[in-house]
Amino acid sequence: MSLSSRPLAAIFDLDGTLVDNMRFHVQAWVALSHSLGLEAPAERFEREFNGRRNEEILPALLGRPVPPEELARLAEQKESHYRALFAPHLAPLRGTRELLVRLRDAGLQLAVASAGPRANRAFVLDGLELRSFFSHVAGAEDVTRGKPAPDLFLAAARALGVEPAACVVFEDAVHGIHAARAAGMLAVGVTTLTPAEVLLEAGAHWVTSDFASLPADFDALLFGYQIR
Repeated sequence: MSLSSRPLAAIFDLDGTLVDNMRFHVQAWVALSHSLGLEAPAERFEREFNGRRNEEILPALLGRPVPPEELARLAEQKESHYRALFAPHLAPLRGTRELLVRLRDAGLQLAVASAGPRANRAFVLDGLELRSFFSHVAGAEDVTRGKPAPDLFLAAARALGVEPAACVVFEDAVHGIHAARAAGMLAVGVTTLTPAEVLLEAGAHWVTSDFASLPADFDALLFGYQIR
């Protein structure tokens, strides 16, 4: 991984990165917790669970092993509620489509790496007609460990045929930044939910509020030009 070598591939997290939707996920998790008689503050989902798989979140939330049938039922209850909450607001993060066009035209390989379930990924990628930009979508079903383990990002790099050190990751969560760094990749923090200073402390090389205003030095590195 080098801050001076132009990346060959860009890997995007989905929730909180391609779309600004994390508050709707948090609302759905809090509602599920209340339905189960649990008091779980929104901050716990924002800080502890963001970027992790449902198979990891639900046992931690309930404080016990969760049989597969129960896990599937509770996960679908939460995810269907999230999609209903977010559907009226479905939109890409500012500058997303323009950045994807620029990256594609510059010859970078593109992938998504998201711990979200398949239905949620389809909801965003197909609902916003973004899927065609990506050569591969790595999901929770492809790995046994969610973020902060590097597995999702490494799976995406393998599918693209690109060495991890030649990849840059766009990610909104601390767990995701940790995962990108553990994978040996450059990391760009997206500040839809987590403050810039927290993402930088977690190891992000750059931070941005959206994709229409990338840091100038990172934009130059990404597209191979000199800043004058």
